Amino acid sequence: MSASMTIRADVELANATDAGCQRTVNEDYYLFVEPQDDADFARRGRLVLVADGVGGHKGGRIASRLAAHTIRDVFLSSQEQDPRDVLIEGYLQAHRAIQDQAAASPELEGMATTCTSAILKDGRLTAGHIGDSRFYLIRDGHARQLSRDHTVVNDLLLEGAITPEQALTHEKLHVLSTALGLGQTLGADFLEEPLALHPQDILLFCSDGLHGLVSDDELASVIVSQPLTEACAELIAWAKARGGPDNITLQLIRIMSVGPFPVNGGL
Repeated sequence: MSASMTIRADVELANATDAGCQRTVNEDYYLFVEPQDDADFARRGRLVLVADGVGGHKGGRIASRLAAHTIRDVFLSSQEQDPRDVLIEGYLQAHRAIQDQAAASPELEGMATTCTSAILKDGRLTAGHIGDSRFYLIRDGHARQLSRDHTVVNDLLLEGAITPEQALTHEKLHVLSTALGLGQTLGADFLEEPLALHPQDILLFCSDGLHGLVSDDELASVIVSQPLTEACAELIAWAKARGGPDNITLQLIRIMSVGPFPVNGGL
């Protein structure tokens, strides 16, 4: 996010990232984009994204940033009116860009990234997701996970091949089943219909360095009990106090009001 960006008063935003306790390099990346021109904002909405790179320190960092910047560029330049179509095109271009970069640089072979993102427009959320980063809706004090983890273990759970208890100690607990840059086809999920947002809803986007150590109930409890900036700091502290083996990244957005933003004037 640009330091000079003005965020309109219909949302509150807080975000934070930390390398964690055991990593020297942060392969996570996040961005928030809100067009400054009112007409452009009314047409596009705002973009929020968290990505967690994989494939080694160098490859992971490159993949997460390349994906985020590619999706941002599509968001800011697309002529599409449907936010879902914008996200799908952004993910497709990011998928190809990562594979092209890896093919051109042998040391980057196998790099990939998770990506969880959404476009917020006219009081509705349109989301896309791949990998094991997550997005949640926190409403009435409860956290509801809206994304599906693309991991080998979660796939086995959905198939009924293992039990939830077996999943907790499975040897492939953190192995992704798909990500941007992996495979010939894009394995991302996109919400079929936009989600209507309510005032005081809070959206959480985070990497597995957070949700892997802090339960959904704990996430909700911390987030609803204090200002968003303080909640970000406390959640990172909780993850690090529990070992922090991975990078930790989160973005929080509180919906203050919903509906189209006026093009000629304020809220």
